[in-house]
Amino acid sequence: MIRIYTKFEQAQAWLQRFRTKAPLFACVLGFTETGLIPGISAAGATPADRQYTALADAEFLIRGVQSHPKYALPPLQAGASPVLITRAVVTGQQIPVYLFNAGLSHPLSVPAIDLGGRAAGCLSQAEALPLETVQHLFQQGLAWGEQLAAQVPQSYVILSECVVGGTTTALAILTGLGWNAVGLVNSSHPTCNHQQKWEVVQTGLEKLVQRQRPTRKSEFNREMNGWDPFELVAAVGDPMQIVVAGMTIAASRTGGVLLAGGTQMLAVYALIEAIAQPGRWPQQLDWQPEHVVVGTTRWVAEDPTGDTVGLARLLDAPLLATQLSFAASRYASLRAYEQGYVKEGVGAGGSAIAATLYQSWDQSRLLEAIETLAQQL
Repeated sequence: MIRIYTKFEQAQAWLQRFRTKAPLFACVLGFTETGLIPGISAAGATPADRQYTALADAEFLIRGVQSHPKYALPPLQAGASPVLITRAVVTGQQIPVYLFNAGLSHPLSVPAIDLGGRAAGCLSQAEALPLETVQHLFQQGLAWGEQLAAQVPQSYVILSECVVGGTTTALAILTGLGWNAVGLVNSSHPTCNHQQKWEVVQTGLEKLVQRQRPTRKSEFNREMNGWDPFELVAAVGDPMQIVVAGMTIAASRTGGVLLAGGTQMLAVYALIEAIAQPGRWPQQLDWQPEHVVVGTTRWVAEDPTGDTVGLARLLDAPLLATQLSFAASRYASLRAYEQGYVKEGVGAGGSAIAATLYQSWDQSRLLEAIETLAQQL
């Protein structure tokens, strides 16, 4: 049920270390106006719908199926929200859930830890977030990463995200750090809209270049001809990225971290490497990369219209994926995943990996739990 795609020995050692261990699940919610660009994302049929995707996913994750939800799961072109997968696992295996608001444009309907961030502007303007907000969110990530890891001292933390338009901000961060990731990222569309993403990213990075030259570059960034990571997130990123980077750095020092996502979490992995360089800061930000893996779904890892595995190899990041299949599901909304719709989100892949790792759920048990929720809907 779990396949390793890159850095086999490191990933295998990680899986062996945490087999049968009870994890903790954290989801960092954020918003970027990049997600409102027509056609940029399928995580909501219209731009108006996409304003509420993270709010609806958070509500469903905590409360499940309700007769009258405040934020109903948004209509999609096809498929069902990946939060069904995550909800089925965390409730079925009694995994503790923490929600973090890194920056949303509307209030949540369920309790969450407010990190004092704000929703990001569209990356095309190269003014996504104030630099001081990025720095504040990073410190919040460091503090909470340490606290979360302390809750599971012998186990691992699952760090997930819900940011509509996040694969486009991921491409912007990767490109700004000097990685040639064009054509490698994924999307919620059945065929990835690479050209549209790249045009948006180019627009934002060109405005950044026009406004100022790269400053305070680390040795890593000089080598990669990239920007200062904090200035880069402030210009073209989203609030989730810097929070999860801080959480991962801190949590990895004492336990395991499963970065639950595809392209977006690989961008976070690259961001961490750019930040945690020896001599980068007056007080070095040590992390333990051998304690960190990126975990996603088979639909992302084997998406023929992207190249997540190639991106993981480029970054030298350990990538694994659940082999969960919906091919035999009795629900068309779930079978749509096999046609390339939705693919991932809200830590769906990471939670399915954890379900197998913790309580040995196989294909039939996972599918049964997810279909039970689908039936209630």
